[in-house]
Amino acid sequence: MTFWLRPAFTLRVVKRFQLIVGFDRAMALASGALAALIPLAILCGTFLALLGRGDVAEHIVQRYGLTGGGAEAVETVLSPPAGADVGVDVLGSAFLVISLLSFSRAMQRMFEQTWELRPLSVRNTANGLRWILGLIVYAVAIGWLHAVLDRGRHDLAAVLLAAPLTGAFLIWGGWILSARRIAPSDLVPFGAIAAVLTALYSAAAAAYLPRLLDSYANRYGSTGAVFATLSTLFGAMVVIVGSVAVGREVCDELRRVRRGERPPEDEVRRQWQELVDELRSRWRTTAPRRRRPGPPGGPGRPGSPPHEEDPPREDPPREDPPREDP
Repeated sequence: MTFWLRPAFTLRVVKRFQLIVGFDRAMALASGALAALIPLAILCGTFLALLGRGDVAEHIVQRYGLTGGGAEAVETVLSPPAGADVGVDVLGSAFLVISLLSFSRAMQRMFEQTWELRPLSVRNTANGLRWILGLIVYAVAIGWLHAVLDRGRHDLAAVLLAAPLTGAFLIWGGWILSARRIAPSDLVPFGAIAAVLTALYSAAAAAYLPRLLDSYANRYGSTGAVFATLSTLFGAMVVIVGSVAVGREVCDELRRVRRGERPPEDEVRRQWQELVDELRSRWRTTAPRRRRPGPPGGPGRPGSPPHEEDPPREDPPREDPPREDP
């Protein structure tokens, strides 16, 4: 079980992250999440206002202790204008459903590419709708945990209790979005890794997000809240995409262990020694090129001899041809 110490495992994780185009995938997921969460937050705020429980903007301001420009920007983006009709029309509901389905398909493509499955696209819409319902239930449960255990923005108790719930939701989400083609047992490493990293990221974001919101709001106004939210979501999606890449490789390693394919006891030491030897070999190969002096007389290159001017060249005396008299 020391496969995670081997350089070959780390290289496979990096290769897997590159194969699924990790950073581009994270940005696509963050953009989809932003397009889906803002309308959903406004809709939830509408129902909370009807119930007399405030709105989403008020809960976010209290959760992260926002003040000044950051609090004003969040209230401007997420709170409905005073006196405005807070009803939900057909067009707004359709846009919300389409944006949520787009986000679910982006998550679906991440699992399909990581596990090298045949893409289903819109044929998996029914499972996408199930995942959206699960996402809403998960968001409500996380919000309830923070509301009950709220001790300020550095509330570690709620973060720790939310970690198992996050892991279970991610495992179930990967299973349902892959149309049950990935076994839940194969998703357990991904869920466990993502739950731990997400908890750490949530604690760090709780400390950093207020400053980020204030900074962006002072520069760009209410648009700064959108920029800050997108930056935070991008970091969260990098955690998710990185976790799914590591989880896939851990799953493959555990399968080899279950099949009895155990490497030699000195495998870790041997691979590290091979890596060190390869790095030393490349260093020795490039050393002559690093020490090679520049061409003689080449000004501005370190190690080249100073340029010496050639002595002035004297042309031989010119003799006129003999002149003949007529």
